[in-house]
Amino acid sequence: MKPHLLRLSPAAERNKEPILAVLRQLLPEHSRVLEIASGTGQHAAWFAAAMPHWTWQPTDLRADALPAISAWLAETGAPHVLAPLQLDVQASAWPLDPAEPFDAIYCANLLHIAPWDCCRALMEGAARHLAPEGLLVTYGPYLEEGVSTSAGNLAFDESLRQENAAWGIRHRAQVEQEAWRARLVLRERHAMPANNLLLVWAREP
Repeated sequence: MKPHLLRLSPAAERNKEPILAVLRQLLPEHSRVLEIASGTGQHAAWFAAAMPHWTWQPTDLRADALPAISAWLAETGAPHVLAPLQLDVQASAWPLDPAEPFDAIYCANLLHIAPWDCCRALMEGAARHLAPEGLLVTYGPYLEEGVSTSAGNLAFDESLRQENAAWGIRHRAQVEQEAWRARLVLRERHAMPANNLLLVWAREP
């Protein structure tokens, strides 16, 4: 794969190790993982190379992102990674076989740069495609009741809303409400660097 296809996200490069440390705690050695909004493909390549027994399915909304994802996978030689798929979270049906559920669905830095309907669609899609004991893992900035928000996150939220009125850092309580409608509940909350959170969702007991 030609080097010029590689796209670099500095944020993905910075947060890959702390995210992987939590994923290792959550998932067994042999796991099937669906990644929503893979972006540059750095996380898919890094996580799959570090955990060679995970089967990783990267996806992205944009067709032009898929070659870049493939380039990162080729660069790291990560095994057990499936060819990236174009996937629209808001589609009524995802291009996946419901008979082959996933042990985890991983989604980083999507909810704040997408319309609110994407949150509802993500929860509903996760409920369709997760194994009975599967986990949805979301990563990014959130606003929380009773927890002070950093000045950096407030400025980031303002810049997002100026760029697109449908964007913005989401309130965790509102995300929980959408999860509950899909019969998913918040199981774990992990504070991460740069004022981000990694949230772990599971089926309602």
